[in-house]
Amino acid sequence: MQLNKNIVLIGMMGAGKSTIGYLLSKKLGFKFIDVDRAIEKKTGEKIKNIFKLKGEEYFREIEEKITLKILKSEKSVVALGGGSFLNSNIRKEALSKSITVWLDWNNSTILKRIYKSKKRPVTFGASNLEISQMISNRSKIYSLSKFKINCEKISKNMIVKKIVTLYEKF
Repeated sequence: MQLNKNIVLIGMMGAGKSTIGYLLSKKLGFKFIDVDRAIEKKTGEKIKNIFKLKGEEYFREIEEKITLKILKSEKSVVALGGGSFLNSNIRKEALSKSITVWLDWNNSTILKRIYKSKKRPVTFGASNLEISQMISNRSKIYSLSKFKINCEKISKNMIVKKIVTLYEKF
């Protein structure tokens, strides 16, 4: 077991990266870092406000800078934002220095969780079809992750247990 490797959770918004990440960090005794919360803390703004006031391009620049710094830490569970892994610099760093785990769900589950959510600026106002297309497009990139867990029909604790098992075998 490589005790210093980070575990980086990736997946769509609403996939449970923050919840699972927190539980996983407690189980392993690791630090938990939620990239979206780190961005909000660093900027003093909610992500939806950053999108609204400065746009997605500005947000993605800040996200890259903060995420690359976070990925240099050790013994951490990192919950990436839903779009973070799409960034080639972040993806390259995560894949080379961490164990990446894609929390995968059926489209219908993600749609139920994020449709019309005001907290999700990328999908706010989007139709189910548009969100489904986004999920499909992002899934092609998420599939580059080292591991994938189908989270449908299993408990949070079972997801955590599966990740711990993967980590211990890695």
